[in-house]
Formats: sequence, structure tokens, C-alpha cells
Amino acid sequence: MTHLRRFQLFITVSIILFITACFPSNNSAKKEVLLQGRTMGTTYNIKVIATPEQVETLKLHQKIDTVLKQVNQAMSTYIPSSEISRFNQSESLEPMKISDGFARVLKESIRLGELSSGKLDITVGPLVNLWGFGPEQRPETVPNEDVLASTRARIGLKNLHLDGNKLSKGIPNLYVDLSTTAKGYGVDVVAELIEENGFGNYLVEIGGEMRLKGFKHTGELWAIAIEKPILDPSGEQRAVHQVIIPKDNAVATSGDYRNYFEADGQRFSHIIDPDTGKPINHNLISVTVIHPSSMTADGLSTTLMVMGAEQGMAFAVKNDIAALFISKTEYGFTEQFTVKFKQYLK
Repeated sequence: MTHLRRFQLFITVSIILFITACFPSNNSAKKEVLLQGRTMGTTYNIKVIATPEQVETLKLHQKIDTVLKQVNQAMSTYIPSSEISRFNQSESLEPMKISDGFARVLKESIRLGELSSGKLDITVGPLVNLWGFGPEQRPETVPNEDVLASTRARIGLKNLHLDGNKLSKGIPNLYVDLSTTAKGYGVDVVAELIEENGFGNYLVEIGGEMRLKGFKHTGELWAIAIEKPILDPSGEQRAVHQVIIPKDNAVATSGDYRNYFEADGQRFSHIIDPDTGKPINHNLISVTVIHPSSMTADGLSTTLMVMGAEQGMAFAVKNDIAALFISKTEYGFTEQFTVKFKQYLK
């Protein structure tokens, strides 16, 4: 299956008893209906509080697959005929008309890029590819400075122009990659679809990105376990670091402990700093963001990872972001979080 590829962490849905709040008696027949599938190169797990008959009658599962296919067809760099691929393949500087969904993700991605002074840069794809983490999957080798400089000349938000539903480039070889926000957008679209079909209690998870609303069928609030950032590219070692109660929000975690390569004794993260053109090199290993929009939480978690703990914390406080930072030291893991995040801790 063609897909969007996103190097991001999986957050485990935790079944934990917490706050009890009863549903009205007419909800007693409702259960936790689980809908699963594959999309964007990963899996999705959706829990809707409803009767199986309601979900089947509304053909909710089919509707979910349809909207996710539309997201892929618009923004997957792995589909040659997708909107984003056609834009990247073209060397024309003339505006290209794009779909509403594509424009929505681009608008928010550009906003976050400008807010972070370029630390989130959706044109950084050529550098991601250069370091062996993109669709081209080049060998895991360290590029020399000349190649690095020529590749950096191809990036920059200043070269991307969005005017409503018209998208254009300032340079012919500009390349756009929405892997930092498109999967979160997919979560938002599915959540919106579920609500449009009359369901107000659900959990949507796509490849670790989540959005939750309401309660479980037992009347308890949804509880989420944040994974302990253990360096393990196989993903086999998993442990819980912290449990949170996000309430009616989205949760996104970004980190560099799953996707990296090593060369000459040095570890190279898949997260690239646009200012240096190189993988990030600091002790921050994981960031979790809670926000009403999964798309925004998705982008912000990557932005803060690029910044590092000190700059990221200052940025999060300044912009009133609910964020949890986990750093690795010689003594183990340390964590810090913003005041806004504290309310979600169990």
C-alpha cells in the first residue's frame, strides 16, 4: 500500500482506571467498537463508543478508509500521482491549484514554520533524503560539506507561496514534504468524520498520533501512556514513562530514539535541523504535545525536538503550549513540562 511516511513514535493506549463518570442510562447498550486498518505506511486503531449496529448502519469504517485514502492521494510523497508529488516533480513557477485539505495542512505548516523562525520547515525534504531517511532511501552515509551546501540551497519556506488554493514555488527544484503534519491532519479528519456521524465519545490513533473525546464505555476518561524513550530501532523494547489524561484533545510525541543510523561511532537522528542541514545533536530525546488539533500537535512536537530542551521550553512557555520534554543524561532520563501540560498528568 502506498503511504505517507512519518518517522514518529508510537504512544501506547493504556487501559487505566481513573476518573469515573456515568453515562446516561440510555447509553448502557453502547460498547467500545474497535475499527482497525492500515494507512500512511502504518496502522490505525479507532475506538468509538456506540453499538456495533450503529457503526455498521452508518458504514463508518468504509467512510474512514475513504477519507484516509483522500489524504494519501493529496499528500503522500510515496504516491507518484499525488498532488504533492506532482507539485514536487514540476519545475514550473506557475501556481498549481490544490485541494482544500492540502491547502489546510500547508497553511498550518507554514504558520508553524514562521512562528518557530524556520525550525519547522516543510521544504527540508531534500536534506532528509540526503541523510537517508526519505522516500529515496539512500545509503546510510555521511554527506560531505559540498553536497550538504548544494542541498541546503534547495530549501527554505521563503521559496514556497500559498495563496488560498494556489500553490507555487520560488525556485524550480523546491520539494515539499508534509510528514510532520499530514498524519496528524489524518487523525483530525477522522475525528471530524466520527463527530459528523453523531458520535461524541471516541479515540483515534494513527501511527501514534491521537485525538480523544469524551469517555470510554465504562464512563472513565481516556488515559494515555507515554512511552519511555529507550534507544531501540527495532521497537521491541517498550515501557511506560508517564500516564496522562488528555481530555478532549490530541496528543503527539516526537523523538529520535527509534529512527536513526550510526556511522563511525556517532548516532545520526532522522530529525534534521534546517539551520545546519544536519541531524539534531542534543540531549532532548522525546517531546509530547497536547493540543486540540492533532495536526498542530504533530507539527509542534517536531518543532520542539529540533529546538532542543532549553530553546524548546522557552518557545513552549512563550506560546502557551502544553509540552513534556524528556532528556537523556549520564544519570538516566530527566523530564520537564510546561505549566499548561501539568493539568493532564495523572
